[in-house]
Amino acid sequence: MIEIMRTNDIVIISAVQAALDEVDVPFFIADSHMSVLEGSLGFLPRRVMVLDEDVAEARRVLTGCGFGEHLLREGGSPT
Repeated sequence: MIEIMRTNDIVIISAVQAALDEVDVPFFIADSHMSVLEGSLGFLPRRVMVLDEDVAEARRVLTGCGFGEHLLREGGSPT
């Protein structure tokens, strides 16, 4: 799996989940339960992970939904 987005904004995570579900792109939200360890402060980002073969489709869909600025570059750094 490849990380395509990292954010601590739960509203963005929710919208990304809905967008990827809509087009049947499998994904995994890593670190979603880290708030238990951090004390629910929300400073640890959640990571959106997709299968290697779905990266291009996921990036296309999320860019079309207006989340392009939140996507990581191909190498994993913020855009």
